[in-house]
Amino acid sequence: MQNFAAIDFETANGRRSSICSVGLVVVSGGEIVRRVQRLVRPTPNYYYRYFTEQIHGISDADTHDAPLFPEVWEREVAPLIEGLPLVAHNAAFDESVLKAAHEAYGMNYPASYRFYCTLRAARKMFPKSLIGNHRLPTVCEFLGIPFDRHHDALADAEGCARIAVKIL
Repeated sequence: MQNFAAIDFETANGRRSSICSVGLVVVSGGEIVRRVQRLVRPTPNYYYRYFTEQIHGISDADTHDAPLFPEVWEREVAPLIEGLPLVAHNAAFDESVLKAAHEAYGMNYPASYRFYCTLRAARKMFPKSLIGNHRLPTVCEFLGIPFDRHHDALADAEGCARIAVKIL
C-alpha cells in the first residue's frame, strides 16, 4: 500500500469513546509525508484508570486543557485523511474507538472510512511459530523497523505505517 493514513488511539479507560490521544501518519507514494499527534480531553471528562495510565502514561493532568475530540477530528485529522484508506494495527479496536467517539459526540461517521489491518495481514504472512506473536513491537522488530515508545499514539501509528508499506 502506497497511499494511506495510519492511525492509533489511546483511551482513558475501558470506554471506547474515551479518546485521550490520537496519532496519525499520512503516507504518499510509500513515504511518510505528515505526522500528527494530539492529546484529547475525554468528555464527559472520563476518569482515567490506573491501568490505562500505566500503559500509555497519559493522565487527567495531561489532557485537562486539551481540546475535545470533535475539534481535533474536524479541524486537524479529517482534512488529512479525506479520500485515504485508514490503516491500524488491530484495526477492529481503532475503528470501534473512532465509531464510539463519533456516536458519543453526535457526529456523523462517514461511510467512506475504510480500515485495513496490519495485525491481520501479519498473522496471515508470518506464522506464530516464526515470529512468536503479532504485537506491534514484535512485527516491527521482525521486519527491521525501528520502534520504541509502544502505546504512544504517534509511535504506534508510525510503526503501523512502516509495516503497511512493507506488507499491505
